[in-house]
Amino acid sequence: MNKLYFRVYRRLLQFIFGFGLGLLSTLLITTSTVFPVVALEKSSLSIVYKSSIHKSSIHKSSVENLPIEKSSIQGLSDLEQQEQLGKKYYYIGQFSSAVKIWQQVLLSYQSQGDHLNQARVLNNLSLAYQQLGKYLEAKQTISESLKLTQTQQNNISTQNLHKEESTKSLNVIAQALSTRGRLELSMGKPEVALKTWEEAKEFYTKAKNDAGVIRSIINQSQALRSNGLYHRALSILTEVNEILQKQPDSRLKATGLRSLGTSLNLVGRFADAQQALEESLAIAKKLSSPIDISATLIDLGNVANSQQQAKSALNFYQQAVDKATSPNIKIKAQLNIIKTLIDTEKLAKAQLLANQIYSQIANLPANRSTVYAQLNLAKSLTRLQQANIPNSPTIESIAQIVANSYKQAQDLEDKPAQAYALGKLGKLYEQTQQWSTAQDLTQKALMLSQSINTPEITYRLEWQLGRILKAKGDLTGAVANYTQAVNNLGSLRNDLVAIAPDIQFSFQESVEPVYRELVSLLLTPQNSEVSQKSLLQAREVIESLQLAELDDFFREACLDAKPTQVDKFDTQAAVIYPIILADRLEIILSLPKQPLRHYSTAISEKELESTVKKLRKNLVIRTRYSFKPLSKQLYDWLIRPAEIDLAESKVKTLVFVLDGYLRNIPMSTLNDGNQYLLEKYNIALTPGLKILPPQKLKRENIKVLSAGLTEARDGFSPLEYVEEELKKINSQVPGTMLLNQDFTSEYIQEKIQSNFFPIVHIASHGKFSSKVLETFILSWNDRIKIDDLENLLQGPEQAEQKAVELLVLSACETATGDKRAALGLAGMAVKAGARSTLATLWSVNDEATANLMSHFYQELSNVRQTKAEALRNSQLALLRNRKYEHPIYWSPYILVGNWL
Repeated sequence: MNKLYFRVYRRLLQFIFGFGLGLLSTLLITTSTVFPVVALEKSSLSIVYKSSIHKSSIHKSSVENLPIEKSSIQGLSDLEQQEQLGKKYYYIGQFSSAVKIWQQVLLSYQSQGDHLNQARVLNNLSLAYQQLGKYLEAKQTISESLKLTQTQQNNISTQNLHKEESTKSLNVIAQALSTRGRLELSMGKPEVALKTWEEAKEFYTKAKNDAGVIRSIINQSQALRSNGLYHRALSILTEVNEILQKQPDSRLKATGLRSLGTSLNLVGRFADAQQALEESLAIAKKLSSPIDISATLIDLGNVANSQQQAKSALNFYQQAVDKATSPNIKIKAQLNIIKTLIDTEKLAKAQLLANQIYSQIANLPANRSTVYAQLNLAKSLTRLQQANIPNSPTIESIAQIVANSYKQAQDLEDKPAQAYALGKLGKLYEQTQQWSTAQDLTQKALMLSQSINTPEITYRLEWQLGRILKAKGDLTGAVANYTQAVNNLGSLRNDLVAIAPDIQFSFQESVEPVYRELVSLLLTPQNSEVSQKSLLQAREVIESLQLAELDDFFREACLDAKPTQVDKFDTQAAVIYPIILADRLEIILSLPKQPLRHYSTAISEKELESTVKKLRKNLVIRTRYSFKPLSKQLYDWLIRPAEIDLAESKVKTLVFVLDGYLRNIPMSTLNDGNQYLLEKYNIALTPGLKILPPQKLKRENIKVLSAGLTEARDGFSPLEYVEEELKKINSQVPGTMLLNQDFTSEYIQEKIQSNFFPIVHIASHGKFSSKVLETFILSWNDRIKIDDLENLLQGPEQAEQKAVELLVLSACETATGDKRAALGLAGMAVKAGARSTLATLWSVNDEATANLMSHFYQELSNVRQTKAEALRNSQLALLRNRKYEHPIYWSPYILVGNWL
């Protein structure tokens, strides 16, 4: 590092940290000599960066009273000019400057006794305080504003106010309520915010302010989204769109369509998102609004990126750069280009553009957008450095960018940005193993984050501090911080998607590892053993991870978790939790009325996954038994250490809560060298006992609604034995059959609405994938998606808590090569609302299926048998038939959920 750089950097650090001379000297020494190449998390900036944009731009509709004035301020009074200047400061992100000006304006209105303008300015101040993370001041100012608006309400009702004055008062009241709703949402109270925005809508309606009404509805959609109610939010936005479609083109219409498109993209409805955004873009172009044009082009690029269409995304981002008149929007588009170039390994181009961006950001005014642009750039530069390409940035230069962003955040009094920047510096020191400095920086960032109630930043800092303490040998402190990080993630499960639009990628890199690393710590023996307390917590954490994975799969928090004790429902069932960690396979075993047990195998995640993949590949080769050594290997890892315990406990059923790639193989095929596991035990799966608690099957008045296809449809081959399968079922259990042309969503819904069927049996092609939109069941005229199936199976009886007892999907398969494909199966089981789902892991022989299903329904009529036992006996019947003895025929059938 040259002397000039050293002096400049020293002054930066001295200004920024204020930790005292001792720490400063440490920073100076280590920064100049020790930083190696580091690799920050892929999405380490994405969640917080996009969260901050989310919090400032999503609620921009709440800032109705802060329009950017296009006209000259000539002709305004000095006081009005000052107020207008505060608005301009607000819109360029210099919130502290806006506060100072508005405070002076407020004093002037107070001296004049002007209550209405006082209320309006107090409202503006609350908005600025919220942007600065000063929630106490924001709460105080909006409370004062609402008190003054209450006076206005009284005046409206007791005095004969001029119509114009009355309308103005109603608008100010509505604006104050809008701001209070925004504050409530920021403080984690979406239900309260929703009610407040509904009240604001009523006042806008009284004021006949159509734009205000629409903005209030859009705000309500944000509250619903933050509460995990994405479908309701989309429904509201769709209503807004219907209203806007009837109105002339306007910026509000363009904004509403853009908000709708963004929400659709978040939940994976990419085609609909693109259509809404293209409509928004057309209006923006018609109105010649460069800001709206460039913003919408960026959103279109994001939709393309969500679909891994990098070329299209780059084209949209470049158009946004060309159209942008705002430096900040231009930089945002360029940063997206850099990220996409890195993702597609076009590193030289990314490096060239990053160098240009660096000089451009340095010339931007210091505001919130600039701060986050620097942090975003630092993330991309770190990835480039990790790739070790020629002329890649030094870690010192990256640290300087982050340090400068912290300095600007301090000047702006932006506490969330300060917390994030300090945390990033702490991470750099963590990567260089300078533990004490890393700990100091992380703790200071954590204190800031906790003081302003930002759990999306806090959980990352707690996770970071946990890693640092673990490295320092403080396992107790590490567990405490990891535990708090997991708790914060639990509180965030409703709006993780809103915080991170690229959640599909960041979940596996920025959420899932927190759970797994905590489990690893908890299952690390202390004094040669793992305590019962640690085992109980580890089980709780892995259950929470299962829930979080399904939330991520659905892109919404749609599941209610309720703890379940298996002993109370089935005293002859053992629950097995295989947990895949980086360096080992851990097993937690729950036996009836006994303490939890635990055993592990030292095997890397990579080796385990390779073994499981080979087993799956060999299982579907019907002419070979080369899978047996692999099957025995897996048995040795999962079951062998527990053989004696299982035998002594006299359990009949093994319930697996499977992890990772293990979900893609049938546990029934595990082999001890002499027998398959199926020959010893009933077997069932569950995504987690919190999610699908067991409940006994009610056998009285069982009826089956069966549906299926025998003919080729939509590129899928015919299933010639399906008709035989359904006829055999109907001969054993009363019900209704829908075949071929009769198997449509409309007919199923009609039957469900008019009758209650405890069992729904569908014999058709289908696919389970890690992507919701690629998980479906084929009907005669359409593909039934997960959400469609949920709606189809919810008849009037279900509304009275009579759920479908069993959903049978007898010809579906998991997507080959998809590590998380079985999430689609679990998701189908959970979202359908059925207590149990019987499905297949791969495309099965339909003749064998017809035989198995015939056996299954015969067995199911035996009231003494559980569903798991009925399935086992049916599979054993095939296994003992020489024609079907290969596992390819009998093993892919798995029971998910209630096994009783």
